[in-house]
Amino acid sequence: MAQTGAQDSTNIQDQRETFHGFLVAALWIGSHLAQWVALLTLAFAINDGWWSGWLAFVVIGIGVGVGFRMSGAYWAAQVAQWVLLGLGGLIVPVIAHMVG
Repeated sequence: MAQTGAQDSTNIQDQRETFHGFLVAALWIGSHLAQWVALLTLAFAINDGWWSGWLAFVVIGIGVGVGFRMSGAYWAAQVAQWVLLGLGGLIVPVIAHMVG
């Protein structure tokens, strides 16, 4: 039989921080997977165009960021990806037109 006072004095702060880190990492990975699947599906599988896929990428990123109150690092990573994907959407057609 367990003692009644044993659980009251247990410090689980380290376990809480570890689990919180795991949840945040899982959320980052899951949201990025959803973003990339949406982008690639709309742009290539459905042939709806790069910009509709990019827009879905941005909307999912904003939804997850606002919905889960993500940190500044999440927003920095999102903005960097949005800019790079937007530049790629502008540069790749120009190069394709020059080559083809």
